[in-house]
Amino acid sequence: MSTKSYRKDYPRPQLVRDGWVNLNGAWDFCFDDSKAGEGEKWYEKFPEKCLQICVPFTYETVKSGIGDPAHHETVWYHRVLEKDGSSKKRTLLHLEGCDFETDVWVNGTHIGSHRGGYARFSFDITAYLHDGGNDLTIRAKDSMSITQPRGKQRWQKDNFGCWYVQTTGLWKTVWTEEVPEVYVKAIKATPDLTAGCIHMEYQIGGNFSAAEYDIETEVSFAGTRVAKSRKQVTRSLVKDSVCIYAPEESPWGIHPWTIAEPNLYDVTIRILNKEETVDEVYSYFGMREVRIEAGNVLLNGTPLYQRLILDQGYWKDSHLTPPDEQALIDDIDKLHAMGYNGLRKFIIISVL
Repeated sequence: MSTKSYRKDYPRPQLVRDGWVNLNGAWDFCFDDSKAGEGEKWYEKFPEKCLQICVPFTYETVKSGIGDPAHHETVWYHRVLEKDGSSKKRTLLHLEGCDFETDVWVNGTHIGSHRGGYARFSFDITAYLHDGGNDLTIRAKDSMSITQPRGKQRWQKDNFGCWYVQTTGLWKTVWTEEVPEVYVKAIKATPDLTAGCIHMEYQIGGNFSAAEYDIETEVSFAGTRVAKSRKQVTRSLVKDSVCIYAPEESPWGIHPWTIAEPNLYDVTIRILNKEETVDEVYSYFGMREVRIEAGNVLLNGTPLYQRLILDQGYWKDSHLTPPDEQALIDDIDKLHAMGYNGLRKFIIISVL
């Protein structure tokens, strides 16, 4: 079932905001086996003799355009980021995944670091940008230490057992988005099937104490509005429980999510200053309940026999990174065609 919030290749599907730029594609790339990059200030002037890499594929993969499976502990990336001088909004830089230790520079200024290979991290880079072209430089370090969390990545020269070629550096989407001074930073939606409600939690970013702000939640199904709620923003965390029970729209009052009918509700969230829309984002949710009772898994109160596959998540030419969005869709379609009703992800976080 399609949703109002769907945008092809959008990397954060449960919090969608218009005004984003996908930075995947060609980047300048250098190995730094001698660890000379920081001392030579590559973040100020990137070496002219460099390679080209296709982000978000790591240098070890064929899809990256390099295809070198050998371990290189330190690698550098560079590209030009364009800034529209007419925009008054703030610019956030998001890295969906970079393995393992990451440092980021904008126009020669170090803006932050991150340690970890699988989680998204972000920086507000507004103060470091100027109109026109801006230099964005990223350094990634990835050791072979057995103390480093590594999933199924090998820590020896060659593959062995069930440990495979390492994943170094950028392996997920890099992107920017523009946000207003007060904006929706994060969303959590928890369905309450029995009560016919959706419990929403919002994290609010920016200086919301400078004026009076409300947050509005509008829920619809198949294009028809079923509920609307409004709460005042008085702190960075706002909670709102929205009743979506509508017997005039469905015999049961709600459209539950099931494997046979994976119904999804659309959500439009707005931050309002009086009646002016300051920020608008989109999301979705399914009305379902999962619990364990007497040794059985219950979906919406009914026992569910799980026919699952184990998804190692490795692709021939791109390793941990799917070749494209369609490849994920094709995998799910094949899973259904073979009679399975789910999958277990194995030591990897994927956007599905």
